[in-house]
Amino acid sequence: MAILSKIRDRSMFLILIVGLALFAFVLDPQSIQSFFSSSKINSIGEINGENIDREEFARQVEAYRSQSRGRATQMQAVNAVWNSMLSDKIFESELEKAGIVVGEKDIWDAMIALPEIQNSPLFKNDINLFDQEKLKEYIANMKDEAEAGNTKAWSNWLATEKSIKQNLQRLAYTSLVRDGLGASLKDGEREYLFNNTKIDAEFVFVPYTSIPDSLVNVTKSEIKKYIEKFPKNFKSEGTRTLKYVKFDIEPSKEDEEEIKNVVASFINDREEYSNAAKTTVKVEGLKSTTKYEEFLNDNKSDLSIDNSYKFKNQVPTIVSDAIFEASLGDVVGPYKDNGYYKISKIVEILQLPDSVKSSHIIVPYIGATRSTSTKTKEAAKKTADSIFAIVKNNKSKFVKIANEINSDGTKGKGGDIGWVRKDQAFSPSFDKDFANFIYKNKKGSIKVVETAFGFHIIKIDDQTKPEKAVKLVTFARLIEPSEATENTIFEKAETLAANLDEGKNIDDLAKELGYKVQLALNLKELDENVPGIGNQRQIVTWAFKNDREVGDSKRFDVETAGKRSYAVVVLSEKTEKGGLVLSSVVIEEVLLKLTKEKKATIIKQKMNGSTLDEIAKNSNTNVRKASSVTLASPLISGVGKEPVVVGAMSTLAINKISDKIEGEKGVFVVKVIKREVPTKLENYNTFSKREANKLKAKTYQIFRVLKETADVVDNRSKFF
Repeated sequence: MAILSKIRDRSMFLILIVGLALFAFVLDPQSIQSFFSSSKINSIGEINGENIDREEFARQVEAYRSQSRGRATQMQAVNAVWNSMLSDKIFESELEKAGIVVGEKDIWDAMIALPEIQNSPLFKNDINLFDQEKLKEYIANMKDEAEAGNTKAWSNWLATEKSIKQNLQRLAYTSLVRDGLGASLKDGEREYLFNNTKIDAEFVFVPYTSIPDSLVNVTKSEIKKYIEKFPKNFKSEGTRTLKYVKFDIEPSKEDEEEIKNVVASFINDREEYSNAAKTTVKVEGLKSTTKYEEFLNDNKSDLSIDNSYKFKNQVPTIVSDAIFEASLGDVVGPYKDNGYYKISKIVEILQLPDSVKSSHIIVPYIGATRSTSTKTKEAAKKTADSIFAIVKNNKSKFVKIANEINSDGTKGKGGDIGWVRKDQAFSPSFDKDFANFIYKNKKGSIKVVETAFGFHIIKIDDQTKPEKAVKLVTFARLIEPSEATENTIFEKAETLAANLDEGKNIDDLAKELGYKVQLALNLKELDENVPGIGNQRQIVTWAFKNDREVGDSKRFDVETAGKRSYAVVVLSEKTEKGGLVLSSVVIEEVLLKLTKEKKATIIKQKMNGSTLDEIAKNSNTNVRKASSVTLASPLISGVGKEPVVVGAMSTLAINKISDKIEGEKGVFVVKVIKREVPTKLENYNTFSKREANKLKAKTYQIFRVLKETADVVDNRSKFF
């Protein structure tokens, strides 16, 4: 009994032991250790043995997206942050090996040398010189605000410091490598000869194009054998190829007709039963109402009121003639425009210029927008009237007073506002009272006008030629699919997905049902864009799951440019990381290479003879000449760039006929007539310096090389 009691007392401990025992059947000890390792679970990757914390990485990704103001997609942010971290860790590691340390003083010196710091008024003293103490005080204040909860400015400052440190690290390492690069005098001599040795030769050339493709047969097994022979050239990053059918959720013709009829029903007054009044009531239509904003809101228009004025070229072409021939109060429509059915009422007709140039003097008062004035409204009006009396017929007085009292950007410009276009003037960001005066009065008009900013003395300086414009009130309904239409489209997508689950072929089904199959070739693990349907990270993630097999399929809800669709996707091809790629692009590349090799074999069989003339005759061509050819510019006249052939010419004995050479454009046999070596120099220092500078100029490739040799574990695709 005592034993049973102890077992009961330690039941939780026993459950844990039994659980671990069960784990042992399916996991080896190393896997169990990995399971309980929080560093592995929370690791986005490793760089040279250093773990990258997933939570910290995620914070930086969100910060990056925030700084981009939403313009960067999640994967763009993920990749940018990863590359930044990769660069940081690699350079830190290399600097540590080299014994170079970027300290706080280095960062501070680089910071205070920045022009934006040196020239900022915030950090200047009484004699307008940069003052380090003011900068230190500014930083201390930011830190205090961060401790009080306002962390944004401090975070941005820390990011600036980090960026400066990164730049210093890169510069330090790059400078170290660059200073270690050089070239000997022998290298300089070699470069001198390479650029200045001129070769004259005779040659026989038979192009690959002389052999018809129909005479050459390259088999699939030959392509596969070639790829297996040179595996390093065709190693895969891990790719997935998808086939998919997209079902756009679009309104049917019946849906469009129904929406058109609904919109038309809002033109005239109608009678509706009112639950509140318990009787039938009259409801105003667009034609009779004058409360336009209320009408659009009450009847749930999908577009809000637009108070702008339209010229004929700004009205939809389909109704422009009808609108500009209509009378005040007429309703035009329903008409289809930009995804909506609309009805438009002409509520104002007038002559308007396209642009107006104006000037103003502003007298603000207490409570006006952006006003710091202490004047009462009545006092401001009295001042504006007095100024108006002085300036209405005196341009020079207008300019002088505007420069004296204006507090906006027109001060010092005589109150000149400049040219304002009609669309700008009648936009929500421009004062409507100001706009109404300058657009509805003639050139030369001057008047006191009250706006949200105070009292203005406004003068119209110039206008473009007026033309007819209209103001419209438009009621609109979005043309969208009905529930019945959506259900029909969903059923089609689900039926296709179900048939694929049963093992049927997507191409056969699409042909039978009239669907279009689209291809997404060689997607990589961190891709997010699927050709034809845009940013669909969910689909790429699905395709790369460990248990995903060729032939697997799934239906996805997708959205492209604001339009919803269903995509029924099939995984049609997959290559694992490090495996050989047999994509259509690779196959085409190898096919061209093997075709060229087989054509070369055929050509070589004809290129027989002991002299160039005999070889040319047997090859049905002529002997050609090449003059002043150099290794630096391996161009052969009439053929093109042929580095392999010119390389052979540089070492071939004079007047000796070469073996058959497979070039870029065809097969060659050459004979060097003359090789003109340049005059020897006493010193090749100039050329060795030139070679050294070429090497130093390639230091931009340092990071790429370090990245290739770094020990990197990348787990991004498991979390994003």
